[in-house]
Amino acid sequence: MKGPLRGGMFSRHLKRHPGLVPLIGFISVGLGSAVLYLLRLALYSPDVSWDRKNNPEPWNKLSPTDQYKFLAVSTDYKNLKKDRPSF
Repeated sequence: MKGPLRGGMFSRHLKRHPGLVPLIGFISVGLGSAVLYLLRLALYSPDVSWDRKNNPEPWNKLSPTDQYKFLAVSTDYKNLKKDRPSF
């Protein structure tokens, strides 16, 4: 392909069609938030075990007061008591 680089073509296209700027912005924000949420799930979820040798079952080490849900609407985790045996 001769001529300017693809980035230059993209900026020229955006100058001709300014209505695409908000669309690209919203798509970028949506993709960024989806990636951040997936990273949060992979790093902080008790269902994911990255270290199988030292901690094969991380969900057994959670106390009842640990909040592992992203949004808890009606549950107050500070007042929960242990209702299961320790392993």
